[in-house]
Amino acid sequence: MRIFLHYIIDTTMMTYKGYTANIRLDNEDRMLYGRIAGIRDVIHFEGKSIDEMEKFFKESVDAYLEACKKFGDAPEKPYSGKLHLRMPSDMHAKLAAKADSEGLSLNEKIVETLRQALA
Repeated sequence: MRIFLHYIIDTTMMTYKGYTANIRLDNEDRMLYGRIAGIRDVIHFEGKSIDEMEKFFKESVDAYLEACKKFGDAPEKPYSGKLHLRMPSDMHAKLAAKADSEGLSLNEKIVETLRQALA
């Protein structure tokens, strides 16, 4: 009996000129695939090594920016850093009180909490 495994795993992210690409490994194809995150335009690339991925990612971003310039379109900017967040009012009150007790603004407390969660 033969068992075939096909899996895709997240391996890394790359950043260039403010754009971030999620890089994924497809074990069956033995290829790396990348896609720029945070914009509606679809920009993807592929390669067989991290060095190739870095090169193709940078080339893709540069080509995107050049095409936008050529056609007079404003390139999409990934993630402005502004986030509208809804939460239960009791959580909002508790979080605001905790931030105040630590001498932080509510925004600073939320950013600190998210940073810790991502670490």
